[in-house]
Amino acid sequence: MPIALEEGLGVLVWSPLAGGLLSGKFRRGQPAPAGTRQVTDWNEPPVRDPEALFDIVEALIAIGARRGVSAAQVALAYMLRRPAVSSLVIGARTSEQLADNLAAADLVLGDDDVAELDALSKPPLIYPYWHHVRAATDRLGSSDLSLLRPYL
Repeated sequence: MPIALEEGLGVLVWSPLAGGLLSGKFRRGQPAPAGTRQVTDWNEPPVRDPEALFDIVEALIAIGARRGVSAAQVALAYMLRRPAVSSLVIGARTSEQLADNLAAADLVLGDDDVAELDALSKPPLIYPYWHHVRAATDRLGSSDLSLLRPYL
C-alpha cells in the first residue's frame, strides 16, 4: 500500500469479505450455514488465527447493529476507507448479497469504528516495519505512516 500511495496508484481489492468469512454469517462456536463453501473442502482464504477472525467478525456485527446495516457492509465500507483502495471486487452469489454489498458504498464509518477495526485486524509487524515503529517514525513519509497508523 505505501508504494501505491507514493506513486499515486489505486488498489483493486479482490475478495474483501474473505470468501464470506467477514460477512457475519460465520460465528464463533456456531456451525457454518448449510450450503456455504466454508463447510466443504474449500480452504480459501486460509485462516491462521480463528480467534482473531471471530473477534473481527463480532466487531463487524456490533458496529453493523449500531448503524442498522449488515456486517458485510461494515467490512466493505472499512476496506473502501483504506488508503490507496480505489475499488473492490465483490463476489456476491445472490441478488440480495449484491444489493447489500453495493449499499456499503454509502456507509460512512465513524473514527471510533475504524479505530476498533484497526486494532482488531492489524497483523503482527514484520521487519523492517516493527523497527520503523520503534525507532524511525520521525523519518517516515506519509505513505509509510499510512501503513503503520494502527501501530502508532
